[in-house]
This record gives sequence, C-alpha cells and structure tokens, in this order.
Amino acid sequence: MKTLYVSQPDCYLALQQENIIVKKGDVVLAKIQIPLLEQILVFGKSQISTQAIRTCLWRNIPIAYLSRMGYCYGRILPIERGYRQLARYQQVLEAEHRLLVAKQIVIAKLKNSRLILQRIQRKRLDSETVALAIKSLEHLSEKASRSETIERLMGLEGAGAASYFSAFGECLSVPEFVFVFRSRRPPGNPVNAMLSFGYQILWNHLLCLIELQGLDPYQACLHQTSERHAALASDLIEEFRAPIIDSLVLWLINSKVMDASLDFVYRDSGCFLNDSGRAKFLRAFLQRMEEEIQTDSGEKQPRWDLFVQQVKAYKQFVYNPQLLYKPYRIR
Repeated sequence: MKTLYVSQPDCYLALQQENIIVKKGDVVLAKIQIPLLEQILVFGKSQISTQAIRTCLWRNIPIAYLSRMGYCYGRILPIERGYRQLARYQQVLEAEHRLLVAKQIVIAKLKNSRLILQRIQRKRLDSETVALAIKSLEHLSEKASRSETIERLMGLEGAGAASYFSAFGECLSVPEFVFVFRSRRPPGNPVNAMLSFGYQILWNHLLCLIELQGLDPYQACLHQTSERHAALASDLIEEFRAPIIDSLVLWLINSKVMDASLDFVYRDSGCFLNDSGRAKFLRAFLQRMEEEIQTDSGEKQPRWDLFVQQVKAYKQFVYNPQLLYKPYRIR
C-alpha cells in the first residue's frame, strides 16, 4: 500500500478509471492505481475533483490536507470509518494498565534516543557532551521504570528530550547546519524545520493507521486526551522519532543532500522547508521506509510494516490489557 504525496503547489487530482492522476497544468506528474492507495496527503494549494474524493471515500482512502510546512488542517474520512467498537474498550482501560504502557513508551523513546547517540559516538565522534547525554538518558530510563504517575513520566520524557537534543548538534558534520536547541512553533533554523516536518509526516501516517484499525485516536495512555488532540498518535510516534526521523535528518545533513541556503525559506519568524526541500525530504523518507529490515523472527520486511505492526499490537492490548503493549526498540 502506498501514500500519495502531493507536495508541489497548484496541482489537480482527478479520477481516471481505476487511477488517481496528479496534474500540474497539462503535465501528468503521477498516476497511482486506486487499489494500491492507503492515503493521500495534499500539501498547500492543490485541488481534488469531486469524483476523486467520492471514490476515495468509497474505497476507505483518507485524504489529509496539510499546510506547505506540514501542519494538518483536517482529514476527509468515509462516514462509516470510526472507532465506535473499540472505543468502548479504550475508555474502560484501567489506570494501572495505562500507566504500565506509558512507562514502556517513555522508556522506549529514551533508549532509542540513547542508541542513536551511541551509534554516532562509535562511528566518528568523541564528545563529552554526547557521552554525558548517553549517561543521562540511561539514568532517566531507569527512573521512568520506577515512576508511579503519568505526570512524572511526562517530566522524565521532557528531561530526556532536552538532554538528547543538547547533544544532537554535535552529531552534525556540515558547518552550515547549526543546532543548539529544539524549537518547534515556529522552527528556528533548518535542522528544526526538518525535524518538525518529519514528525508531522510520521504523525499523520500513524493517525491514518490508527483509524484504519478502528482505534479511537483520542484515547491514549501517555499524552492527555482532548477533543482537539489525537493523543494516541502522539503516544505511538514517540518510539519512532529517533530511529526514523532523527536518523534521517542526520543522514540528509551529513551526506550533504540538503542545502542550507537553497532548500529553506525564512518567514513568519521561523524557518521552513521550501518546495525543493520538501521534495528532497519526502524522496529520502520514502526510500528509507521502503528499505527492508530484519525482524526478530529473522524475516525481512520494509520499514513501513513497523508502523502497522505496532498499531496492531496496541489494538491487541486494548482487547487484552494483560498483554500490555511493547513499543518498538532499536536493536
């Protein structure tokens, strides 16, 4: 199954027999068979024909509208899509089970972040700041395992992110890309722009899969639930931030794929990927997600399957809380 990204402005999506075609003027940019589509992500000002929207709704294909910077405005979902069945199970999960899963999510995030720094350190870096962050993340993960409240876990997760990002800049080998601290709304520099864009893309993918599995995205374990925040997507993204997005950003910069002067635009007091930057990022993201990795059973699967695997695992936890939920951990 594929996700169709429409990253160029002023495109038009139309239905052509069993295909969705993407045109810009008279030029056809893409042609995707509808049975292969999982979701459509439209960035910026592009249009979709009524016939194409109706067909996507009929085939259970969500459509997400995002700003050119990656922020989701909203989604179009079929009327029968929802989470009425599983919602009842999610709503009655006991606080004890929610806390145990929240612990595992925070520990997985801290340990995955730690391993990313360890890999960089082993390859080419002798940094006191990185070594200190590695020790701090291990200490925080041990404290998380003993935490007894969600509030405490959130505090440890925040401390871990601060420690991790304090060393992140030292993992960059291109002088034009400088990273001192994490800034989000708006991103303050090209590195933060890529991190924010990547997290938003990943969050939308997980939200789509959560909905496809019939889970209620507004019922979570770690993050606070509200009517405007799909907290379950925010829960499940934590284990993937470092191994999927952070490692990709490091590669894009250190391999000199991204150009600090050509692939970004400064406006509204922030820094964002421009058209060329988004195209480069999405191309590299797709390539990485299609790469095969080895599973615990020795089989190979594309990275895409990790997301489906984890959402299904959470679904099993909802049905049978005694199984708990085991987040993805880098080996």
